[in-house]
Amino acid sequence: MASTAPTNPNDTPAAAAAAAPWHAAYPAPTSEAATISREQVLAMLKASPIGSRDFVLVDLRRNDFEGGTIRGSINLPAQSLYPTLPAVYATLRAAGLRKIIFYCGSSTGRGSRATAWLADHLASVGDTTMESLALAGGIKGWANAGEEYVEWMDGYEAAVWAKAGSHC
Repeated sequence: MASTAPTNPNDTPAAAAAAAPWHAAYPAPTSEAATISREQVLAMLKASPIGSRDFVLVDLRRNDFEGGTIRGSINLPAQSLYPTLPAVYATLRAAGLRKIIFYCGSSTGRGSRATAWLADHLASVGDTTMESLALAGGIKGWANAGEEYVEWMDGYEAAVWAKAGSHC
């Protein structure tokens, strides 16, 4: 009689779950992720001091949170966003924010996923006053766009951006 036990320890359900990407534990977003250019964000930053903004930048990086962040951003690792989305939304709404701009390394993984998740939530609660956006090119695009962008970063470390890496 053949054994039904896995012969490879990597074939166990626990191993399969450990190998799955973090976001596989949550539903895929149904909305398309809208983007905003770094030029538009830079103009917004220049036009309004932190205390008077109706937008917030959300840096979604966790393990790869290095090399600096865009000045005034909050760090909310993407892995914690989905389960806390109702509370995050309520906080953003109470603060009177109208544009929520997410980014990660390139904004094509975590950035676009978070953007779409918030867009889904906005649709589910009927909020048409708040906009969920992904920063096109992410923090890598920002950090490599030149001095005008780098001067709007806190904790900028040129060596981090010179090396290849930091995925999204």
